[in-house]
Amino acid sequence: MKYAHIVGWGSYLPERVLTNDDIAAMVETSDEWIYTRTGIRERRIADTEETTATLAFEAAARALAVADMHPSQIELIIVATSTPEYNFPSTACQVQDLLGATAAGAFDLSAACSGFVYGLSMAHNAIATGSVRNALVIGAETMSRVLDWNDRGTCILFGDGAGAVVLKRSDVPGGVLSTVLRSDGSGGDVLNLPAVYHSSLPMLSDYSPNGHQNTISMNGRQVFRFATQVISSSVLDALRRAGLTLNDVALIVPHQANTRIIETAAKKLKISQDKFFLNVDRVGNTSAASIPIALCEAVEQGRLKPDDNIVFVGFGGGLTWAAAVIKWNVTPPEVSRLDRELQRTRYLMARGRSKLRRWGRRWGAILGGSPTPDARMRDAQKPRPHEHPEE
Repeated sequence: MKYAHIVGWGSYLPERVLTNDDIAAMVETSDEWIYTRTGIRERRIADTEETTATLAFEAAARALAVADMHPSQIELIIVATSTPEYNFPSTACQVQDLLGATAAGAFDLSAACSGFVYGLSMAHNAIATGSVRNALVIGAETMSRVLDWNDRGTCILFGDGAGAVVLKRSDVPGGVLSTVLRSDGSGGDVLNLPAVYHSSLPMLSDYSPNGHQNTISMNGRQVFRFATQVISSSVLDALRRAGLTLNDVALIVPHQANTRIIETAAKKLKISQDKFFLNVDRVGNTSAASIPIALCEAVEQGRLKPDDNIVFVGFGGGLTWAAAVIKWNVTPPEVSRLDRELQRTRYLMARGRSKLRRWGRRWGAILGGSPTPDARMRDAQKPRPHEHPEE
């Protein structure tokens, strides 16, 4: 039997910090109002030149450095995101190109805030069946770009960021022990983000309870009720499948939605809230990125030891929810400065190879008489014979 072990982890947060006081200057709210209801103090916001793909790349590069693995060794890249720049190419393909992961298949996965655990489950199955040896699972979001910054109910919650893990095939028992994936599409109107290219459809009003098209809509009370129910049920289900109980768990890393949800879930499970790792106060709700970002912080704080059993649990739009049980078999390595520089050099070389391939395709198209994308765009903007340019 093949096992999938987490051997690398990495996260990336944009430098710009948006505090509750900053938001209070934009909408009618206050630091106290936000914190008492969510537990959030601040969140990170991507700069204009940053994208979901670049955030994902930075997290992936760090995860590969920890795993001491070259991008060419990765055979599968899964990016869980609700905020891609394009429907296609996928964010995963953009990351594959940026990394120079020449042997990897790549695709995006859409399961909202549960997406990272969904991706972890799919990568685990691919490794267990022998399809791939090494996989990269990323959660990445630029939630700030799909918010209505006049809607106090949603703009206070979300932040940007990315987290990633590297899974490696092993004959040693451990790693991903079990996963549980669930959904309930009848709750699609509780939490949703309409697609931009559907914005003119009259049916959209059924899925926009706050009237804001193409930005996040949320029924907070129903989300709270849903989340507190499925956290406890999915955690217990995943543990049962792994042959474990709550007493065997060292740490639960939940989706970082807000502290009140976690407090209620802990009471339902009849365990101390200290068993849940929380960093929502510093990063906000980063959707699919929240679990891997929190995992990285837990490792940095020394919260995990070899042979610890940990649980990931996510919940979000769809409605979707998911949980996974992990046997933590690796010791966080001390990566020397020289090792980091060597890894950085490898990444730069990989990115250089990707640029050369792009230039090669472009020059091949020119020499072969095929129009480049820019040329096709200019041609599309030219007036047709039956059209007249504007005066």
